[in-house]
Amino acid sequence: FVNFNYRVGAFCFLAHPDLRREQGGHPGNYGLLDQIAALRWVHDNIAAFGGDPDKVMVMGQSAGAMSVAALIFSPLAKGLFRSAAMMSWCDYRDPMPTLSEAEAIGVAVQHRLKASSLAAMRAIPADRILAIQSESQLGANVAGIRIGGPIVDGFVLPGQKPDLLAAGRINRVPIIASSNTDDIDIPMSPFGHVTTLDAYRATARTAFGADAAAFLKLFPATTDGEAKAMARSVAHQAGFLLASRQCAIDQASVGQATYIDQFSRKHPYAPGVHFADQDPATVGAYHTGDIPYWLGTLDAYNSLRRTRDWTPYDRSLSATMMDDLIDFARDGRPGEHWPAWSAHDERAMRFGDNVAVQRLETARLDWLQAHPIARAALPSHGRSPRD
Repeated sequence: FVNFNYRVGAFCFLAHPDLRREQGGHPGNYGLLDQIAALRWVHDNIAAFGGDPDKVMVMGQSAGAMSVAALIFSPLAKGLFRSAAMMSWCDYRDPMPTLSEAEAIGVAVQHRLKASSLAAMRAIPADRILAIQSESQLGANVAGIRIGGPIVDGFVLPGQKPDLLAAGRINRVPIIASSNTDDIDIPMSPFGHVTTLDAYRATARTAFGADAAAFLKLFPATTDGEAKAMARSVAHQAGFLLASRQCAIDQASVGQATYIDQFSRKHPYAPGVHFADQDPATVGAYHTGDIPYWLGTLDAYNSLRRTRDWTPYDRSLSATMMDDLIDFARDGRPGEHWPAWSAHDERAMRFGDNVAVQRLETARLDWLQAHPIARAALPSHGRSPRD
């Protein structure tokens, strides 16, 4: 396992007309260039550590998954990895900022910093640049400039992903597309806030208009409890699960396999433990909750105080998930128990209170694909510390 640092935020994606003139027309995407440099280092040096440079798997979670998707579409990363895993969002479809859009953000950053030139911007301390960036994760609430993600710069990323895919300009590797059943796609959906039957029906009417009746027939609920559970399922199916399935469809178009999974195991919290940013009674399989299982770092959660009472099953589940990652890196496919997605046999792995293969609810997914639900920004809850 190799981990590495790379630039993020403004230090990763800031573009500017003066940077374009200075850098041969390709500003921004510095963090992706860092990642590609790290992959080149792995390719050149990993044999000295007992690794195989021809069997490199790249893995990322959340924004890291976005980076992995960018690497899959970057010609600069060609041949540097042979498989990829994306946890909590596989995205082959969302538009990326164009260079002109990214440069307009860079000019706005310059104005906010009151800098007269590129040289003046470079003389500004890093903490002042960090302070003007918008932030709404992990309890922060900073209204600032949002620095976009990967940029279509004509160099690291030569075009929008759907266009590159249609032209076959993609690094052809098998992928794992993973998400959690209580992931951040829940609060990003209007259905994620539903707690009553009346609210469920009202949200359906707002989201689907004249098609609300068809939606309620396919996603029925008759009580408040059923409505809340179904609404959360809708939010997840229309969110990261549908994105995973779309990645599988796109991968199949270029002859590459996709292994879909959903993680649903709730951590076994220690009795009476309290956190500033989550409620153990309701949190479920939250965003990042799968990562200690994938990487075998369960005990890190108890390094400062006892917060989890891990069971033998949790350790067994983690061992299974780690074995699948290792198999995927070594052989190009996870364990035999995990089938590849197929348009004729749409199945996924579920890692939860048991490990089982499940069939995707294709009729529901097809309906949600045809009736997209607008995503909302993640809500902010003020400032608070993080577990």
